[in-house]
Amino acid sequence: MAVKMRLQRHGSKKRPFYFIVVADARAPRDGKFIQKLGTYNPLTVPATIQIDRQKALDWLHKGAEPTDTVRRILSFKGVLYLKHLLRGVSLGLFDEAAAMVKFTGWSAEHDAQVTKRQGAHKKARIDSRNQPVVRKVPKAEQAATAPTAEETKTEE
Repeated sequence: MAVKMRLQRHGSKKRPFYFIVVADARAPRDGKFIQKLGTYNPLTVPATIQIDRQKALDWLHKGAEPTDTVRRILSFKGVLYLKHLLRGVSLGLFDEAAAMVKFTGWSAEHDAQVTKRQGAHKKARIDSRNQPVVRKVPKAEQAATAPTAEETKTEE
């Protein structure tokens, strides 16, 4: 039985919200699934992702194939990096403590980048609200309202 990690769509029209699930590859997109791993909301900036890393890692070790979007989500949350580090542990390249130190360092750096991105987005949104509205006048109105050089000479 081929098992896939994929998105299951919920939410109303033009307001998507997804569950990240493990399902049989033959099951319909929004149909039967084996286990729910988390949620994904693409409407927020940056996208809100909640996932159980341990469950996702277990399913990856069992051979579940993530779809392209779920692969990117897992990469963003560090699940694929953790799998990569644990593979190094199993090959004897380093011990598990060193792998966890590397992962926590990466996770702290990643979280700092995400909060920086959120702050920049919030600042840009606030700045865009405070921009003065400049009305652009069409060229036809400019020509009609602006006095020409001949009119200014005749007035003098």
